[in-house]
Parts: sequence; structure tokens; C-alpha cells
Amino acid sequence: MTDISVAKLERLTARAPAPLVFLAKFAYAALFGILILSAIIVTRLVWSDDWALARYDALVIFALVTQIVFIWRGLETWEEAKVILIFHITGTVMEIFKLAQGSWDYPDQGILELGGVPLFSGFMYASVGSFIARAIRLFHIQFAPYPTFWMTYVLAAAIYINFYTHHYTYDIRWVLFAATLVLFWRTQVWFFITTTPRGVRLPAAVLLSSGLLWIAENVGTFTQTWTYATQGDIGLVDISKFGSWYLLLYVAFVTVTLVVRDAMHPDAIQPTAKDHACKQNAGHTG
Repeated sequence: MTDISVAKLERLTARAPAPLVFLAKFAYAALFGILILSAIIVTRLVWSDDWALARYDALVIFALVTQIVFIWRGLETWEEAKVILIFHITGTVMEIFKLAQGSWDYPDQGILELGGVPLFSGFMYASVGSFIARAIRLFHIQFAPYPTFWMTYVLAAAIYINFYTHHYTYDIRWVLFAATLVLFWRTQVWFFITTTPRGVRLPAAVLLSSGLLWIAENVGTFTQTWTYATQGDIGLVDISKFGSWYLLLYVAFVTVTLVVRDAMHPDAIQPTAKDHACKQNAGHTG
């Protein structure tokens, strides 16, 4: 099933200024995450402790229904949903481990939990994978030159494993930061806001995205949905989480590449407006 609303969005914004088109596409790509964050904020404002349904459980139900609607309406393909499910599971497993280590806490309680972790947390990880997959389609993104796939898998595995092992042995995150630059520095993210191709290096795009996720983390803590022991006097999430998300985004991105292979090119490319037109026509069929 094709996301028909992508074509509608492009028609609606066809004559709009490029910055407005970018914001519209970006927000639409991040729709799952925006809905989850909105639910977190709204439930914090209106929920009462004496209600029969716990706030955390309501968030689980909302996230599950949202995911079902996304698949039903074709906002995510089945193949994308399968990969996003993988990141959902790996994220939940890490949440259980980190909670046991005291890295963060969930102050409320609910029934729909696993190892003390409310199940909606996995959907927050899934929203990151959803954003990546949808942004690739919305912005007609191409990655070039893209490293050999097996090397990216090794890096993603090393990053994920280090989130566990650094509690018991050396933290190699600085080595991993360097590895992301060595492996992906040459990779250009070519994207189309309208018809003109634009490029940015992949590490720079990941860095900007991790900043937005750090802001989302603060939404979670300000609403007391989760808390960190290392938060400063003004309540902001420690800046080290910025780096954690930078690395975790590579895990999410590499996971998405399990199904999104056509956007990866081993050699450098120079997209043109004609390439964008061809992709639009291909996206309007099927």
C-alpha cells in the first residue's frame, strides 16, 4: 500500500515557500512521535490518580491504536513496520536493563509493564524508526556514497552492546563517536524539499536529530513521565544524553536499512530535479 497522503501533501505545498514545505514534511514524517509526545503532555495535564485506568496504561493503548492506524492507513508499510518492531523490542529490552541499573525511573505505575518498564516506552523508540523510514520517502532521500552494509551492522551492534557493557567495563563511546565519523563522514544525505536537491553529511544530520530527541527527553521529564537521577538544578536532562541519542540514532537508522535499501548507493551521486520528478511519479502509482 502506498502512502497516498504523501502525494496529497506535495500537491498542497507545491507553491509554498521551501521553509514551509520543509516544516510540513518534517512534521508529517515525525507524526508518530508528535502524537506520542502530545499524549504524554495531555495526560499529564488531565489525568487523575484515582481514575480506574492508569496514565501509563492509557499511553500504551493510545500508542498501540496509533500504530495500528498508521499501518491500516498506509502511513507505514508492513516491511517498515516489521523493522520498526525490531527497534521497539531492542529499545524495550534496553529500558528494562537501564531501569534495573538505576539510569532512570518511571515514577508512576500501571498494569501494562514489563520488568517495571511501561510498555509505551517501546513505542517511543518505534517513533524514531518511523520518522527515519517516513522521512526517506517524504524527502525522497538518497544516501551516497554509503558504506558496505556489513560494516554498518558491526558498528550498530557495537553501539548497542556498549549501552550494556559500559556498566561493567570500559565505556568506548568516544571510540564509537569516532567510528561514526570514519564510516559515514563521506556519506551525503541528498533530499528534496521541493524540486532542488540539497545535501548534508550524514553525521551532521544525525547530530541535529539527536538535539531534537534531547528536547523530547525534556518533555518526558518535565511531565514526570520518566526521571533521571543526573538531572541538573534547573531540571534539564543531562547533556550526555545528547551523545547517547547521537549513537542510538545510528542503531535505529541501520535497523531501517534492513528494508530500505534502494536509497543507499555505494558510489557518490549528484541528484537532479529530473530524479525528483521520476521519484514522484513512481510514488503516485501502485
